[in-house]
Amino acid sequence: MTVLKIKKLSNNNILPEYKTEGAAGMDLCAAISEPVLLKPLERKLIPTGIKIELEHGYEAQIRPRSGLSIKHGITLINCVGTIDEDYRGEVCVPVVNISNEEYTIQPDERIAQMIIAKVEQAKIEVVTELTQTQRGEGGFGSTGK
Repeated sequence: MTVLKIKKLSNNNILPEYKTEGAAGMDLCAAISEPVLLKPLERKLIPTGIKIELEHGYEAQIRPRSGLSIKHGITLINCVGTIDEDYRGEVCVPVVNISNEEYTIQPDERIAQMIIAKVEQAKIEVVTELTQTQRGEGGFGSTGK
């Protein structure tokens, strides 16, 4: 099991938390003192009030919360964000309102989830040919609906 070191920027900030024993992601909460209004198609960077230190060979993936996405159209600008192991700044969440209705983010509201994942850097090798496959260069939709 990997260790995630967390520095709270204020004693009032809520630590990330796995809500069930089998949860892959831990919830991140909005570290805001006042509600933040998101108008339709508006995007804002929401602080979480924490900084993290990952072990070598790991990343933190920031993902939307499915409930906020389906019920209110609140998702992340970059869908899945990556926090590299050498980043030491505050974890912030780039949210966007893709609905037709305004949405207000409340202080301490769960706004995203964070997943810790093992990563490996690839060695790049330049070649003149790639091996052939059945799919070949077939792109979007080439394997069916």
